[in-house]
Amino acid sequence: MNSSESTALIVIDVQNDFCPGGALAINKGDEIVAPVNKLMDQFNNIVFTQDWHPEDHVSFAANQPNSAPFETIELSYGTQTLWPSHCVMGSNGAAFHADLDTSKCQMIVRKGFRSKIDSYSAFFENDHTTATGLHGYLRDRSISNVVMVGLATDYCVAWSAIDAANLGLETTVVLSACRAIDLDGSLEAQTQAMKRAGVNLVETL
Repeated sequence: MNSSESTALIVIDVQNDFCPGGALAINKGDEIVAPVNKLMDQFNNIVFTQDWHPEDHVSFAANQPNSAPFETIELSYGTQTLWPSHCVMGSNGAAFHADLDTSKCQMIVRKGFRSKIDSYSAFFENDHTTATGLHGYLRDRSISNVVMVGLATDYCVAWSAIDAANLGLETTVVLSACRAIDLDGSLEAQTQAMKRAGVNLVETL
């Protein structure tokens, strides 16, 4: 299945700020780089996503009065978790991990670049309406199956996987090539949400 022209590997947010030493470091986030590089050998179609925020982004706690990272606020599109400032456009933190093999990537989807709305999913911003263009790209290439890896399991990977399944794509998440933030039980909650959406959760391919 993996080498089929109808299948794409989606590599989500393997960026410096999500790895140890980064502004929003995920525990052992860098451990997935080697497995992801190895997985890419199995695929002809590969897409990367990249968090790409302006400095004044609404999700940054530093931009919300009297707020701290990991608190939540209510915005027009729903509940927003506040984060440390991370993946600022053009910064080293926003760059892909140095050991990630970017040579096979055919498209990079940058998300979260609008200052007033966050974007976890590779397909839609957090209003669930504003599209990133990824679905159209996959549709135009007759891709009907997606395999997802990356950071973080319970946020950008899960939101992307659920959206993909809801769009009718056969969707698989390779858990061994993901790592989670696990904020207040978010990993278990999003694992169940992915299962309900029909996402295939596997340890390896």
